[in-house]
Amino acid sequence: MKNAQLILALDLENFDEARVLIDKLEDSVDIFKIGSQMFTAYGPFVVRYLQSKGKKVFLDLKFHDIPNTVASAVKSAVGLSVSPNHDPGFAPLYMLTVHTCGGGQMLENAARAAREEAEKLGVPKPFIVGVTVLTSAAQEPNVEELVLERARLAKEAGLDGVVASVQETERIRRELGPDFLIVTPGIRPAESSLDDQQRVATPKAAVAHGSNFLVVGRPILKAPLPREAALKILEEIKS
Repeated sequence: MKNAQLILALDLENFDEARVLIDKLEDSVDIFKIGSQMFTAYGPFVVRYLQSKGKKVFLDLKFHDIPNTVASAVKSAVGLSVSPNHDPGFAPLYMLTVHTCGGGQMLENAARAAREEAEKLGVPKPFIVGVTVLTSAAQEPNVEELVLERARLAKEAGLDGVVASVQETERIRRELGPDFLIVTPGIRPAESSLDDQQRVATPKAAVAHGSNFLVVGRPILKAPLPREAALKILEEIKS
């Protein structure tokens, strides 16, 4: 994967608001993150709405439970790649998260379940990335080592990559190689407020440190002109 890509975190209260935003950004944003708020309120409906428009969905539910339960949840998520109407423009599920603190066995079961279910259904396997330490957590002396430890565990278990802040990205890239995906949340253009994030970075810094995917939420969602805000971030990523 040569170029970093933008992911818009669709963290909104209602679907009508989300639908308007999706339409405004249709020609600028290709990947949308659906997290706990939207999925709890609307379930697979909001995922399938995006898929029907050919958009890639990053399902960020951070599965964390006993290994068998997480494997079953991952199978259900892979099932979202099957178009209910056999629509040729339907986009399969692109990426999902599990939490690395669930341990090696849970991560291995998740990776295996995704491979087997995708093969069974004849759909592309979504990327599975492990959440390490939330970017809302304060920067402490042991955070970087903890993130690296969990990233190594994720790779050993067969995951495609991890979610980590830019502070850890450079070491993860150096130690785990060029093909290991790194998803970086907490992306804030220089003029944006931190909100509840602690370990943040500008798009330029994240790309320079080796991030593959940059997750942006409020700097676009709350912008007076969301499309222009998204295009500005995309320009910074490309430059």
